[in-house]
Amino acid sequence: QVRLVESGGGLVQAGGALRLSCAASERAFSMYAMGWFRQAPGKEREFASAISWSGVTRIYTNSVKGRFTISRDNAKNTLYMQMNSLKPEDTAVYYCAAAQGMPTARSEEYNYWGQGAQVTVSS
Repeated sequence: QVRLVESGGGLVQAGGALRLSCAASERAFSMYAMGWFRQAPGKEREFASAISWSGVTRIYTNSVKGRFTISRDNAKNTLYMQMNSLKPEDTAVYYCAAAQGMPTARSEEYNYWGQGAQVTVSS
């Protein structure tokens, strides 16, 4: 069982930046691909980005490419997502998740989920 805890959410003005962190409970963290998903009010959860266990492979949904950067520090069992040039439409609860195998945008491939962190971008 991998426990994931997100932090770093908050309220920011449009054009601002935030960095989300996701701390994992065990050293096996380095064996998992990790992903970030988000869910806006009244909408379905959607994929944002994912990274392979080594950090070499990174994938992004089109709406965040060039603005968000996913990274990980396996020595600290921590996943990150730097979010720059934030827009009001980025407002959502952000979830980190762990998957065995390759990074993927398919939420059903993820076995473990955090509780979520609220990100609110004001216009």
